[in-house]
Amino acid sequence: MNDNKKQTVLVTGGTGFTGSHLVRRLLARGHEVRVVDYQKGLFYDELEGLGAQITIGSVADKALMDELTAGCDTVHHLAAAFREIDDPKEIYWDVNVNGTRYLLEAAHEHQVKKFVYCSTQGVHGDVKNPPGDENSPIAPADYYQFTKYEGEKVAHEYMAKGLDVTILRPTAIYGPGDPGRWFMLFKYTANGRFLMFGNGKTTYHPVYIDNLVDAFEAAVAKPEASGETYIIGDKEYYTLNDIVKMVGEAQGKEVSIIHLPFWPLWFLALLCEGVCGLLRITPPLFRRRVDWFRQVRAFDVSKAERELDYDSKVDLPTGLAETGRWYQENGYI
Repeated sequence: MNDNKKQTVLVTGGTGFTGSHLVRRLLARGHEVRVVDYQKGLFYDELEGLGAQITIGSVADKALMDELTAGCDTVHHLAAAFREIDDPKEIYWDVNVNGTRYLLEAAHEHQVKKFVYCSTQGVHGDVKNPPGDENSPIAPADYYQFTKYEGEKVAHEYMAKGLDVTILRPTAIYGPGDPGRWFMLFKYTANGRFLMFGNGKTTYHPVYIDNLVDAFEAAVAKPEASGETYIIGDKEYYTLNDIVKMVGEAQGKEVSIIHLPFWPLWFLALLCEGVCGLLRITPPLFRRRVDWFRQVRAFDVSKAERELDYDSKVDLPTGLAETGRWYQENGYI
């Protein structure tokens, strides 16, 4: 597909962190961009001002997905139920699997030229033989990751029907506007100290948001991407110790890492989940969050480099500096 020609593009989950960066890029290219999101995200007003056509609604609304997909050249499906500890499994399935099916069905019906499904490297779980790649065992560690892979299965159903679909599995996304784990890293290193549970030698694989958006564009532009799955990450992965120190450096801090044993924290998280479950309140600490200290994330991105001409242009020190600047300018740190 010629990505220089003006297109009508639908982006699901488009007012959140990742989606908003993609929407900005598409608008800057001169495309007509439709956005659907379940709520007015942090960047709603900005994107509306830039010309995005925003609808508040759920991808689990089949009729709405049919309406928004009609007339589109491309669909970028980023919306997902994402790791809300209190959400029942039915919500994950309804959004991540049924919603994906509704979009694919509509895209097939309306002869959409390209469908890009944003999955996650998390479908591979804890990587036992790093670095992993697209053929590493599928071993989701939680229901979010499980339902994202089930969404991939639905995508393959529609590939078999002739729909041009590409699946992207991003690693740990970060960049300006990220409200999640990377913000917490900036927050907890701001005083020059960081509590590391375990030896900190576990690997973590970042992907800067602009690098990921490059991959979304390449997935549309490159005919070789049809029917393929790609892990999208930066060139390098790092130990947690190195990442914490680099986050500190982005803030002009030399961080002292204090190592503590991991398993007492894990059992405390288990206890916290149990007690808070009985009290019907959201646990402040839970196992999935603390697993960050022990689960290996390290991947080979050479398939994307080879077939998509993917080149993660922004390295981690540069990306962290840009991210830290955004947090400071917007009063987060």
